[in-house]
Amino acid sequence: MERKRTFSWDDPGENRRDAAAVSGLDYLKAIQKGHIKPPPAARLIGYRIIDVDNGYTAFELNPGEYHYNPFSTVHGGILSTLLDSAMTASVLSTLAKGFGCATVEIKINFIRPVTEKTGPIRCEATPVHLGKRLATAEGRVKDKQNRLLAHGVSTCSIFEVN
Repeated sequence: MERKRTFSWDDPGENRRDAAAVSGLDYLKAIQKGHIKPPPAARLIGYRIIDVDNGYTAFELNPGEYHYNPFSTVHGGILSTLLDSAMTASVLSTLAKGFGCATVEIKINFIRPVTEKTGPIRCEATPVHLGKRLATAEGRVKDKQNRLLAHGVSTCSIFEVN
C-alpha cells in the first residue's frame, strides 16, 4: 500500500540569518524558540534544535519509515544530514556577528541500525578546534538508552560575511 507524506516550508529568504546583525548563537536560539522558522531541510527531514549554547548543539529526530533505505533502516544520508547540521551549528554557535561557516568535509561512522522502533534519536555536537579560518567539530547520535548509533567529525570553513 502506497504511503504519502506532505510537508510545507517557509520562504528561506525571510528567515535567513543576517550575519551582520545577529550572532550565530542568537540565530540558533531564535530557531529553537520558534521566533525564526527552521530551514527547509529541517522541515523536509524532520529534525529540530532542542538545545543550543555557545559551542554546543543538540538536535532531535523521530525516525520514520519514510527515512528508510532498501534494507528498512534509516538511510545513512539522513543520519549524515543530522550530524552535519548539528556539527556545523555547534561551530556557528561560537561565531560573532559578521561571520559565517560552511561544511567543507565530513566523516561519518554508522554503529547501529536505526528504525522507526528506535524512537527519538538525539545528536549532540561540539567544536573540537576553532581557528580563524577553519574549525573542526564532532557529533554523536544516540538513542533514548544512550546507545551510540553513529558519530562523525566535520571541518568547517569560517569566513566574514558582508
